[in-house]
Amino acid sequence: MTDPPDTTPDTTPDTTPDRRPGGRTARIRAQVLDAVRAELAEGGHERLTMEGVATRAGVHRATVYRRWRDVGGLLVDVIDAAGEIDWQPPDTGSLRGDLTALNREIQESLVVRPSPALALMAASFHSPQAARAQTRLWADRYAQCEVLVERAVERGELPARQVDARSLLIAATAPLYHQLVLLRAEPDPRLPEQAARAAVLAAAAGAFFVPREADT
Repeated sequence: MTDPPDTTPDTTPDTTPDRRPGGRTARIRAQVLDAVRAELAEGGHERLTMEGVATRAGVHRATVYRRWRDVGGLLVDVIDAAGEIDWQPPDTGSLRGDLTALNREIQESLVVRPSPALALMAASFHSPQAARAQTRLWADRYAQCEVLVERAVERGELPARQVDARSLLIAATAPLYHQLVLLRAEPDPRLPEQAARAAVLAAAAGAFFVPREADT
């Protein structure tokens, strides 16, 4: 026997996008995305449902279905919302200091419990939509952080040759994900600075230089 159709009146204000800053649309979106994060933290992707999100958010489920369509749509919007945060890369005055500060931010985001960053990474393995959104977010963050390398070249910390900034950034940050996500090791307060120092030494030695045509 199937469940009877839901005939409960939808009293939630219309969520059609409007031009007012804040407003009903922004409030409802914030409620729903907060609910998605909480549901992910408690039960993971496997237990994330449209109905559960609607109940936790205090929003009629018809509204959630109408705007986000399915769980994949909810995950995409949560990830997109992370990219909307007005975040700026560290500026400590040195490449090593910048990378260390960046690594400390990453470590903090991975060790806090519950960790929204970890929950979204796990969910992206179950949803192609979320995986694409996660890739966009990471690409944007790496692009933002390329300024760290540009400033290092301007300060003379790195030789004035073209440096593959993304490769340098990946080398500096990868040990955090390896230790905390793959190995699930206890956080090491020394690791952010150690990984940054290793990447800077490798960069100074030419590990991330883009070969010139004459060199190939």
